Amino acid sequence: MIPQLRKQYNEAFCEAQYEAMLDFIGHTWDHRPPFKVCETPVFAPVSLRDKLFEACEEIVDVLVSPDFKQRTQGALKPEYVVPGEDAHTLFLQLDFGITRASDGSLEPRLIEIQGFPSLYCYQDLVARAYRKFFPVPDDFSHLFNGLDSDSYIELLQQTIVGDEDPKHVVILEVRPYDQPTLIDFLGTRALLGTPIVCISDVIVSGDKLYYRDESGRKVRIKKIYNRVIFDELMHRDVPRQFRFTEAYDVEYVGHPNWFFRISKYTLPLLRQCRYVPDSWYLDQVEALPEDLHNYVLKPLFSFSGTGVMINFNKYDVDAIEDKSAYLLQRKVHYEPVIDTPDEPAKVEIRMLMLWPRGRRRPMLLNNLARLSKGLMVGVRYNKDKRWVGGSVSFFPTQGAHTYS
Repeated sequence: MIPQLRKQYNEAFCEAQYEAMLDFIGHTWDHRPPFKVCETPVFAPVSLRDKLFEACEEIVDVLVSPDFKQRTQGALKPEYVVPGEDAHTLFLQLDFGITRASDGSLEPRLIEIQGFPSLYCYQDLVARAYRKFFPVPDDFSHLFNGLDSDSYIELLQQTIVGDEDPKHVVILEVRPYDQPTLIDFLGTRALLGTPIVCISDVIVSGDKLYYRDESGRKVRIKKIYNRVIFDELMHRDVPRQFRFTEAYDVEYVGHPNWFFRISKYTLPLLRQCRYVPDSWYLDQVEALPEDLHNYVLKPLFSFSGTGVMINFNKYDVDAIEDKSAYLLQRKVHYEPVIDTPDEPAKVEIRMLMLWPRGRRRPMLLNNLARLSKGLMVGVRYNKDKRWVGGSVSFFPTQGAHTYS
């Protein structure tokens, strides 16, 4: 997206350096991620950076409104409600597809919104890896608000662990060592000291929760850094004592209810924002648009693109029994803006945010990028393709304001 930097990077690229970078990532926490790490980062121009900042601010304006909880109450299915919900989400992710505006400039368009943690520790590692092995200008950064890697990790430590002994703060997941995102769990454990615990290993004793450490000793769980996706949990046969819907003497670092409140369910509430495509709850659509080919159907309560319908007709809509469980959203046409050795790649940028207690608004911290040459962003659409996969964006630091 910045021609000079793109040309410089592409000319400097070599497979041996790329493999060395992957080895560096794998050796850092003794695990090589199974997902594709892209051959290149993204170099974002100032104009796109400022539009992303603006988009985040407009969306956050809606999320901090006093009636937001009331407007999202319908997102909480009674069978999934978790006791002890806090005043606001702790984690916030905004996914933007990069498009071409009518005036020819690059423009972000919101794809997804998520009140759930992302790869906070891994994204700092992969950014440092690109910088170590390939040319990345000193006046570009993957972090925001004046953070460097040390202050960024310190902020995560303060927010997730705080004053608690890290051994009492667990990363909770379903079969964590089988997850594609294991590298982030390992990084979190290495940097913050938080143990990794499978939901099936949580011991319930009254309203107290425990796990067994490596020596077999029973250790109290006082905080849960929740990484469990309800959709996955409901579809896997996992024997367990622990139930989210029960009340326990534990603090959630990232309360599970926000996974539902800030999700695809939120998108129709954001229609007034300039960088958000038109979205409606399907059961509230009085008449389907004539140009259905310009729309996508998304299940409200699914994850990682499961059940998304790209090409459909009114008969497909008529066949949906529970229309209240679907979202109708105008398609976002990604622009192939990243020059690569064979064909240009499209890109999606996730802005990673954090909303620590005591702050009036969430703050921007980091980002994640995904490059694609397929119909959609995702592994199954990019098999056997090069210069695609998980990455990070570097933004110019010069002239960057401090954004919440």
